[in-house]
Amino acid sequence: MLKIFPIPAFDDNYIWAIHNNHELVVVDPGDAEPVLDYMKKEKLKLTAILITHHHSDHIGGNSGLLKHFDIPVYGPAHEKISTVTHPLEEGDEVFLLQLPLKLQVYNIPGHTAGHIAYYGANHLFCGDTLFGCGCGRLFEGTPEQMHTSLQKLAQLPDKTEVYCAHEYTLANIRFAKAVEPLNSDIIQRFEHDQHLRNQGKPTLPSTISIEKLTNPFLRCTEPAVIAAASSYKKAATPDTVSVFAAIREWKNNFHQ
Repeated sequence: MLKIFPIPAFDDNYIWAIHNNHELVVVDPGDAEPVLDYMKKEKLKLTAILITHHHSDHIGGNSGLLKHFDIPVYGPAHEKISTVTHPLEEGDEVFLLQLPLKLQVYNIPGHTAGHIAYYGANHLFCGDTLFGCGCGRLFEGTPEQMHTSLQKLAQLPDKTEVYCAHEYTLANIRFAKAVEPLNSDIIQRFEHDQHLRNQGKPTLPSTISIEKLTNPFLRCTEPAVIAAASSYKKAATPDTVSVFAAIREWKNNFHQ
């Protein structure tokens, strides 16, 4: 049976461990040591690495792991990552025969220019594009690119589990409450996820269904979100991209 476990790294990263009690695949290993410790504890054999984008907190552990294991490294075709052996882009599939698990690859630019996601068996590994109740900053892409990427992910089945790479959920929910203060789903989510964090548990995975109910960046057609975006900009936001751009700018400057 497939198991997915968050290996904590740095201050708030999760390295996702996918295994069947024997073989292990890790997603975005920014640091090798937590992965090696987890493998030793669980008696697992590392068989592959999946990378979503080039930022160091997602690839920094590759070299350390490859010193111990001769394994494939899957990653974005349009980003320069020296350790990637199998470059991927939208339409490609990854067959992890040892688990077994088949993953479809999606191009989701915005956070970085070549960011990709992996989807299969109702599991989505989306790096820093879609977060719990939020989305990544636009370091290399445009608002239109990120909005399109998020809408692509929102089309996945509602029961899809969302495995993003950072524990940002509570801070994101606080912003979502500022955008939609009357959204009861957001209020309930905050109570639920605050309880998880108080117990030392991750708020992830989320689901596409939960994100569509609570994540302002997936709700740019909702009247309340449109009104909030226009109020922030003190100007009309005539289309969904301008709504998205306004609330992304707002989030960049949001402190609470």
